[in-house]
Amino acid sequence: MIKSELVQKLADKNPHLYHRDVERIVNAVLDEIIRAMQTDDRVELRGFGAFSVKSRNARTGRNPRTGGAVDVTAKKVPFFKTGKELRERLNSQS
Repeated sequence: MIKSELVQKLADKNPHLYHRDVERIVNAVLDEIIRAMQTDDRVELRGFGAFSVKSRNARTGRNPRTGGAVDVTAKKVPFFKTGKELRERLNSQS
């Protein structure tokens, strides 16, 4: 599902809200998650999961085409850990 599909589903389930307002709400939530992660904060949505940032050290990698060594700089990467309720719902026998 892409963001526009999510906005459309939420708008369909909430006919009392304008489509543009639903889109603003979705964008606001995603922007706040990104803003928190930019400051290395952890974002936890109970029952769904937690977003955090992990740091990767600089290393020497390998170019798969040529086999030559390539320097890979240190970087931060997003990490998502699923919540217990989400895992249980995905693995239920329904």
